[in-house]
Amino acid sequence: MDHPILYSFRRCPYAIRARLALRASGVQVVLREVVLADKPAALRQLSAKATVPVLVDAENNVIDESLDIMRWALRQSDPDGWLMSDNERVAESQCLISTNDTEFKPCLDRYKYADRFPEQSVEFYRAQAEVFLTVLEAKLTASPYLLSECPTLADMAIFPFIRQFANVDKAWFEKSPYRHLQAWLTVLLALPLFTGVMDKYAQWQPDDPVVMFQILH
Repeated sequence: MDHPILYSFRRCPYAIRARLALRASGVQVVLREVVLADKPAALRQLSAKATVPVLVDAENNVIDESLDIMRWALRQSDPDGWLMSDNERVAESQCLISTNDTEFKPCLDRYKYADRFPEQSVEFYRAQAEVFLTVLEAKLTASPYLLSECPTLADMAIFPFIRQFANVDKAWFEKSPYRHLQAWLTVLLALPLFTGVMDKYAQWQPDDPVVMFQILH
């Protein structure tokens, strides 16, 4: 392949953030849409985890962590300055993303799939997730985005998960006290960058024609 290959799944928040960075960077990739209940053998051979996203670059290097794909893309080109140069802000960004991935995401899963975790109520799991929402709300009282006047890596790595949280119970989220977080999410969801990475694609099959993931022009 002359272009990197991205194995993706439209609704997966990890895959969404990888696609956001690829689209923002202008790096064109071959897209292979995966159905998680029917993962292709090619994906399983590339990554022992067999989870999306997985990127294979032009030198056949395999990158199977979404944040690593984001950083890989932005190292090629970062026209919007998502990768900040200020060391203190970079450290703060890493801390927020780590908290999202290691603490908030498990709470989100229990909240979204509360019937699979009958040990506690859905309200209990939501309250656990709200600990992180409170952190984000505080950040967003100081600036329109988490660390800056403009979106950065932290915003784009985290917001697909907040989108998923909000969609569990939209009525509750809209009435919640997280006004700055609601406004932030609304703005990000309306970005052409986001809407452009949410196009629907058919499940990839090995004999299918090549599908190029669209880039911004």
